[in-house]
Amino acid sequence: MSIGASHLSDIGHASGGGSRYRLRDLFTPLDTLLVSGGDERLALDPKERVNAYGCAASPEPEIWNFASSTASPISQGSYERAALAREELVHKSLFDEVEIAFDRRCEHLRDELRGHFQLPPRVDVVFSPSGTDSQLHALFLAHAVLGAPPVTIVVGADQTGSGTAHTARGHHFSTMTASGLAVRKDGAIAGLAGDSISVPLLDAETGFTMRADADAAVMRAIEDSLAQGRRVLLHIMDSSKLGWRAPSVACLDEIARRWPRKVQVVVDACQARLGRRRLRSYLDRSYMVLITGSKFFGGPAFSGALLVPKGFSRLLGQTEGLAPGVFDYAGRCDWPMTWSALRSRFERRPNFGQWLRWEAALAAIGSYHAVPGAFRAKAFAELASGIDAMIASSPSLRAIPAAIGTADVGDEEFAQPTIFPFTLMRNGKPVSVAETSAVHRALARDMTDYVGGSAENRQVAAQRCLVGQPVRLEQPEGAPQAALRLCVGARLVTDAWSPDGAQAQRNMQHIVDRIAQILAKIDLLLDRTAAVPA
Repeated sequence: MSIGASHLSDIGHASGGGSRYRLRDLFTPLDTLLVSGGDERLALDPKERVNAYGCAASPEPEIWNFASSTASPISQGSYERAALAREELVHKSLFDEVEIAFDRRCEHLRDELRGHFQLPPRVDVVFSPSGTDSQLHALFLAHAVLGAPPVTIVVGADQTGSGTAHTARGHHFSTMTASGLAVRKDGAIAGLAGDSISVPLLDAETGFTMRADADAAVMRAIEDSLAQGRRVLLHIMDSSKLGWRAPSVACLDEIARRWPRKVQVVVDACQARLGRRRLRSYLDRSYMVLITGSKFFGGPAFSGALLVPKGFSRLLGQTEGLAPGVFDYAGRCDWPMTWSALRSRFERRPNFGQWLRWEAALAAIGSYHAVPGAFRAKAFAELASGIDAMIASSPSLRAIPAAIGTADVGDEEFAQPTIFPFTLMRNGKPVSVAETSAVHRALARDMTDYVGGSAENRQVAAQRCLVGQPVRLEQPEGAPQAALRLCVGARLVTDAWSPDGAQAQRNMQHIVDRIAQILAKIDLLLDRTAAVPA
């Protein structure tokens, strides 16, 4: 039975006063709730009603989505789960305070997330509004583990989120926190501020390939930091915006052998493009792992989490007096219930938007893992082969090569790449960053009036589609370039799956046909650049 807002709008918690939250807070329109409780990146354009990534708050099935390295529109199934979850919380809140019912629901989500990833109960989950917020949580916990403020070494600093440059130093990454506190962007966060070292992955000589000395650069940065008496938080990449992973497993083994208890590793797996076996291996090594439900899995942006290995919780009693600024970046319900000492220091501040985005993401994660593993691996292999061939055959596209040596044939479906970056070319010359950005925006719009021409061209131009946002590529000589990204996400596999093999194959062909049409639209836009609106 659905509950209407009208007869509940003035009802408080069942237990009476003292609470900051009332049931009516849950009757904000669902679309509004789904974009609440985050920073300015979630804001919808007043006119087009989409965020900075071109995604609306409600399902838009008519848009073809190949942008899972950036953000995805919410699916109908995920939207329905969020709606049902809200209704269920309202029912529970008739008998308990909203915060108590909400806390229990978040604990249930932790269990569900562990179940989907096949993680043991000893792995703890810290929720956050975004992967960027989770980076601050990791820095906070690293203080406790290492016993001193660490220097953060960011591997792949040129291919991670723009906020990482700030969070790695314990600085504010926006002008507003998810809790609604106005702050100064890049201002120091009390108790978290420190130093960082950037280790880029792009080869400075080519501007397109992964540097061959990435492992050596990481080792040098660690050696230099430890020689200064510093502890190290090593922020490694799995995977980057271009689908790269660094440093190598051999390098990580050497770090563990040479510097036990002096280097804490946090894995940036916010893209979630890794199999469950590799995820468990990181946690077994006592690494923290950053994930989101809003990249590969296609949940609504933003939904972040920090996976914390066994043993961290016993160190949390030592955090007294540390990092008071972290209180602005978390509420009590974000931390596991078993972390009672730490939780008691935080406000009871339910973030309904963050919670509903995770409800939606978990619907997508569950649907994906319900697809047989053999089909997932087969689908990725077929799509990788098809996309590589189409990019290679187009004179307008130049593929960015995959990083050598990062493929893992034992890592379930992710033995195949799922991010396919390319730069745009016209008459054999690279297109500027500004023009690439214009093409990216135009792909998400109906461009019929700008393209014209034959009926076929107009049909191609009319289709709205999303691809991964441009990634800036500095060039050793000449102007910088930018790469767009075709991304294979979980939802493509979920939509393609059918127990009827013939139908599944037709579904796969349908996806390939859509990709071909997207590339055809890029060709049309490049032919008519002057007509592409900025």
